[in-house]
Amino acid sequence: MHGPAMSGWLLMTLCGFTGAYCLLRMRSGTEEERRTARAEAVMGFGMAAMAAPAAVFPPPAWGWAVYVVLFGGAALRALWFARRNGHHLHHLIGSLAMVYMALVMAPGSGTASHGAGGVQSVHRGHQMAQVPGGVPLLTGMLLVYYAAYVLRSGTRLIPVAAAGPADGPTSGGWGARPELALACRLTMGIAMFAMLLTL
Repeated sequence: MHGPAMSGWLLMTLCGFTGAYCLLRMRSGTEEERRTARAEAVMGFGMAAMAAPAAVFPPPAWGWAVYVVLFGGAALRALWFARRNGHHLHHLIGSLAMVYMALVMAPGSGTASHGAGGVQSVHRGHQMAQVPGGVPLLTGMLLVYYAAYVLRSGTRLIPVAAAGPADGPTSGGWGARPELALACRLTMGIAMFAMLLTL
């Protein structure tokens, strides 16, 4: 990626705003919708913290362990709730992807620092696993999953946006609008794809 420091700032800002919007979504809707919004807020803020440029906000050595514990717990929670709602399987994959990225970037997880030709990435200054980018097959599978998820979410967003005001106002305020929730998920899918790409 060109302009890596800028891309880190953009990802951090985008994910932070997405997490904040998910917090607003927790104020309305059914219990299941609030539970989903909570999981997405944790993911958004976690991605924002992970995308912060390491040159400006160097993470502490124990920070990666916090990511592993936090998103490992989120993965178990998503697995539990996936029994009732299939969307939690996406949360499970996202949480496991965050655990994977934290393990790949953890200091001491690999043998050498990654950074060819002085080009920094979003994760500059972090130790990489044995192979830069982690396990190529796993990283590739996650990239394919998120590419497909983003394309699917994007196509689902078009009909909702095209429906226009004929559907009438949504009863829970702008925080409960389904197209905004879908745009939030699309944004996080794009950000996850970008973060995996820069491993």
